[in-house]
Amino acid sequence: MVRRINRLDAFVAIVDEGLRTLAAKPAASRPSPADAVDEEALDATDRDASIALLRVNHAGEISAQALYNGQSVFARSEATRQQLRQAAAEERDHLAWCAERLEELGGRRSVLDPFWYAGGALIGVVAGAFGDDVSLGFVAETERQVEAHLDDHLARLPEADAKSRAVLEQMAADEARHGTMAQEAGGSSLPTVATRLMALGGGLVRRVALHV
Repeated sequence: MVRRINRLDAFVAIVDEGLRTLAAKPAASRPSPADAVDEEALDATDRDASIALLRVNHAGEISAQALYNGQSVFARSEATRQQLRQAAAEERDHLAWCAERLEELGGRRSVLDPFWYAGGALIGVVAGAFGDDVSLGFVAETERQVEAHLDDHLARLPEADAKSRAVLEQMAADEARHGTMAQEAGGSSLPTVATRLMALGGGLVRRVALHV
C-alpha cells in the first residue's frame, strides 16, 4: 500500500533536507568536472579571489536546493513535483562540487548558510503556492539570472584556476537546461516587479556571501 505524502510531510522533508545540507558533507551523484582538470599553482591573490567566488556560488546552491524543495510543497501535479526534485538533485551536485573545491583551496563557507537556506525555502513555498505555471516561471527566471551571474564569475575567475572554471561552466550548462525545461513545461512570464525583486535578492546574497 502506497502512503500519500501530504504537505506536512513535505515541510518536514524540507527541514530534514536543510539539516543534512547544513550539517553534513554534501554528496554528488556525478563526478566533479574539476576531477578531469590538472591543478595549477595559484598565488595568494588568485586563491583568495577564487575562494570568494566559490563561497558565493556555494551559498547560491544552498538557496537553490531550499527553493526547489519549497516549491515542491505546493506543486499541483506530480510531473512538476518530480521536475523540481530532479533540479534540486542536480543543484546538490553543484553544492558538493563547490564545497569540495572550496576545501581544496583552503576556503570556508558563508557563515550565513542557515539564513540562505531558510530564505530560499520560504521563497520557494510562496512561489509554489501561486500554481505550477507561476512556479515554473519562477524557476525559468531564477535560472536566467543565475546564468548571468555565472557568466560574470567566469569572467572574474583567475585564469590559472582551471579546476574552478570547469565546475562553474558545468553549473552554467545545467542551469540553462533547468530554465529551458521549466519554460517548456508551461512556465509563465513573471511581472517586471517580481523579476526586479528576484534580482535584488540574488544581488544581496552575492554581495554578502562574497565576504561573510
